[in-house]
Amino acid sequence: MENVNSNNKNYRNKELMAKILVYTFLIGFGLFVILPFYWMVLTSLKSAEAIIAKPPILWLWPNEWELSNFKDAITAVPYFRFMLNTVVVAIFATIGTIITTVLAAFAFARLEFKGRDTLFMFMLATMMIPGEMYVITNYMTISKIPLSGLFVDGGYSLLANQTWGMSIIALTLPFMTSVFYMFFLRQSFKQIPNELYYAAKVDGTTDFKYLLKIMVPIAKPTIITITILNAMGTWNAYIWPRLVANKEIFRLVTNGLRGAAHVDELGRPIFEEQMAATLIVTLPLLIVFLLLKKYIMRGVSRSGIKG
Repeated sequence: MENVNSNNKNYRNKELMAKILVYTFLIGFGLFVILPFYWMVLTSLKSAEAIIAKPPILWLWPNEWELSNFKDAITAVPYFRFMLNTVVVAIFATIGTIITTVLAAFAFARLEFKGRDTLFMFMLATMMIPGEMYVITNYMTISKIPLSGLFVDGGYSLLANQTWGMSIIALTLPFMTSVFYMFFLRQSFKQIPNELYYAAKVDGTTDFKYLLKIMVPIAKPTIITITILNAMGTWNAYIWPRLVANKEIFRLVTNGLRGAAHVDELGRPIFEEQMAATLIVTLPLLIVFLLLKKYIMRGVSRSGIKG
């Protein structure tokens, strides 16, 4: 009896130590993630004197809030024009992504054609290539699209003498498809029983009608997740908008605020304005994630049930 009690006690002690180690790791990792964000918020609310003070003033919370930093960050650039550009690009890019993703996922999940699995494997292999590697080829492709009516170097250039409409097209096209989202949605489509498809075919239903009436409603949580993630990715884009938007008024909010001249008369960075601009860009993404995280997790869980 004493041995049993001793074993139970040892087991509880080991279980307690394991919990302590796990929670210690989680708290440490959480602080590692939160502290830079907290320092950004803190700096955006400081005055210039407080930032350059020696020794540094390590406030847990500012005694006086310098909200004028946010006003200065917004007025330094055409902020609301950047917001309009970002919203328009996000809407068109998300609509295009949903269309291409749904059609491609349906083809790879339900239709039978020669080389389907091999083609899908090659498409998945492209996910191992960083997106930055496609920037040059995307730029070369976009620059030859015949929409501007201006003959340049043997082809029509979408990027020369840009108008607002041309810039929106150039900013949107590379975000209208995603291999990862195709794979993501294909996993949801493959969970739908084949019997539904065969029954629909017996009733004379076309593939496209079956897709719209049966598969899309069933995979709605995953499609909502793709919509949210794609819109957030478009908002957070930096490299491509920085490359193709050749006028300031065509930029998106991320690279627009980042490109603002937040420097003083001596050319020194105005850190409080830089952090305020960064917070302005980051905060909407954080709010969207907190409000819609249940939809994101629901879509992820549905797509991860079956390989």
